[in-house]
Amino acid sequence: MPKGIHTLLAAAAGALLGAGLMLARGVSADRESPPVAPPAPRTAVQSLLDEVTRHVKSEYVEPVTEDQLDLAAAEGMIASLDPHSAFLDAAEYEAMRVSTSGHYSGVGLEVAEQDGRIVVVTPIEGSPADKAGVRPGDVLLEIDGRAVEAARLEDAIERMRGFVGSKVRLVVSRAGEPEPLQFELARSDVHVRTVRAEPLPGRYGYVRVTHFNDATPRDLGRQLARLQDAQPLAGLVLDLRGNPGGVLESAVGVADDFLESGVIVRAEGRTADSRFEMRASGGDLLHAAPLVVLVDRGSASGAEIVAGALRDHGRATLMGERTFGKGSVQTVVPLRDGLALKLTTSRYFTPSGASIHERGIDPDVSLAGALEPSPVPLDPASDPAVQAALQYLRDRSLGTQVALAGKP
Repeated sequence: MPKGIHTLLAAAAGALLGAGLMLARGVSADRESPPVAPPAPRTAVQSLLDEVTRHVKSEYVEPVTEDQLDLAAAEGMIASLDPHSAFLDAAEYEAMRVSTSGHYSGVGLEVAEQDGRIVVVTPIEGSPADKAGVRPGDVLLEIDGRAVEAARLEDAIERMRGFVGSKVRLVVSRAGEPEPLQFELARSDVHVRTVRAEPLPGRYGYVRVTHFNDATPRDLGRQLARLQDAQPLAGLVLDLRGNPGGVLESAVGVADDFLESGVIVRAEGRTADSRFEMRASGGDLLHAAPLVVLVDRGSASGAEIVAGALRDHGRATLMGERTFGKGSVQTVVPLRDGLALKLTTSRYFTPSGASIHERGIDPDVSLAGALEPSPVPLDPASDPAVQAALQYLRDRSLGTQVALAGKP
């Protein structure tokens, strides 16, 4: 039985049990009925909650329904656990589904807030925006006649999404153009790219992974095959700076692409499903070529799983800054009415048995200024951290001792 369904069925069983108890309490008692056990006495905390609820319902400046209070109680309950557990409304759950699945219906623009404007980072290859001629660096001004506000980036993204085939009109400004440009686009199914790859001088390669969705391992394999179309790479720079994580299995799949064997991650939790060990299946796509992984304080969760596994197995050198330190796993449980629960269910450990939770991973080579790249990505040739990693790979080709001697 799939894990998500199993969890949902368990929740449903609990709901049915609760309904049964309520029905039992609702049966009227007459003289022929067996005696009903008295309800358990209220605890001090429950009595306090009752008291607060009475005051809110009777004295708050605006009327509050019972449903509003119950929903707020559920949200507050989960929010009190840890920063990574959350009660998701329908819109938040849909956004998470898009993020993890790697597909959505829209125009295919990656955008970011920059200097008080919403700037096109890149149109996704083959998307409606790409085919229409929207370019990196274009500044988004209007969506369907409504002005775009830089402070409301998520709103702008949501407004560009919609049903496949529906139309949306964008107005952008472009450097060198005297007047704004207009584009009328038909939304389509868009594949979210999480992997970007470029060749570096001297048979080296650069791959950036922005986050981990269901398609990331497959996309990584395709990009590595493209980089090695003519001949194997002499080395690779894997950029995980600013990568916040994502789908656990995808992060494991990325680590597996560079490992022949061994444990990638272990997890411990209270339930059987939350205790697991994931191992490499074999097949190093780089054929043992040297690997440098760039990390920074924004590298978290799945990015730390990849970095920790590759370092523990001696497969990669970590360069940059200490990572964020998120060593927990969340399970998303669908609820009624399109709602969902994101609940921390495990803590994970690197192959060496280390927990990075609230500690992070220290790099092998510290780089000053190896912060997350700017929202509009730098050319690797202009990125000091990438150039430092490339120089390390070149030095290593002369011998490990030379590379180690060159550490900052």
